[in-house]
Amino acid sequence: MDDNNSKTTYSIGLLDLLLVVFVVLKLCKVIAWSWWWVLAPLWIPLAIGAVFALIITILED
Repeated sequence: MDDNNSKTTYSIGLLDLLLVVFVVLKLCKVIAWSWWWVLAPLWIPLAIGAVFALIITILED
């Protein structure tokens, strides 16, 4: 008998939860937002990270 106690736990972050909620509300036609705003919890943090990476790259030269 294999007694392997390794557990995998998953958690959802606030931005992930917001993304799911916004997509469900859009698909249920509760909100009439553009898909750009519905998917904002996905792309805004990526854009902020890209801007910071660009600033760090410029400052290191």
